[in-house]
Amino acid sequence: MDLQLADSNVSYKLASDQPSAAVSEVSAYYASPAPRALASGLAYSVEGAAPVRPVSLVVKRALDIALSGLALVALMPLLVMVAIAVKVTSPGPVLFVQQRPGLHGKLFPMFKFRTMYNHLGDRSGLQQTVKNDQRITKIGAFLRKTSIDELPQLINILLGHMSIVGPRPHPVRMLAGGVDYQDLVPYYAKRWEMRPGLSGWAQVNGLRGPTDRAEVAVARIDHDLAYIQNFSILLDIKIIVATLWREFVGGSGF
Repeated sequence: MDLQLADSNVSYKLASDQPSAAVSEVSAYYASPAPRALASGLAYSVEGAAPVRPVSLVVKRALDIALSGLALVALMPLLVMVAIAVKVTSPGPVLFVQQRPGLHGKLFPMFKFRTMYNHLGDRSGLQQTVKNDQRITKIGAFLRKTSIDELPQLINILLGHMSIVGPRPHPVRMLAGGVDYQDLVPYYAKRWEMRPGLSGWAQVNGLRGPTDRAEVAVARIDHDLAYIQNFSILLDIKIIVATLWREFVGGSGF
């Protein structure tokens, strides 16, 4: 059985195509393609754990340090110009700092360039951004469109809070489909088995933005699990290249 999400380029092949497979209901809101499925070509299981890959994870961390350090040096003129633009176009701090769950659910301060008027911003992260959001400043709209607002997370990567590639860090108690994300997706915490990333498998497959639709919100977590269970340095490189094209050239943010 194939499932194509409306308005999405993401498709699933359910394990129920196989006579011995069973499909279980993940919540009262949405039936997941579980226990075995494909997320944009990567096989995963909601019952599986992250494989033990110590050598690959060491290489991944070394690349994170090297690439984030080089990127911060190379992009320093741009970062300074953006900081000045944010500061002079609206009152408030240059950076927006919010506590987000990271590896094993441990909270860390995630950095972004501030893109909203300071007095209208939601520090809890529960009030999600929508298209034509009146809280967003003019410079903020450009930064979000090009994803330049995310570049301060290179500091998070250098400090070890994040990785270049991994599941995106969500706000604490984020809502999805009108309910707590962890209530919607019982296996949600499995996405904390790797460091959160600046980009991930879900994002390069079009799963970003508001999580008001339950089926799309579940698909995001399924893609996170698929990435974790199939992680390799080659897959990271593929995601990095796709991100550079999709986010910085195509400009899919808002």
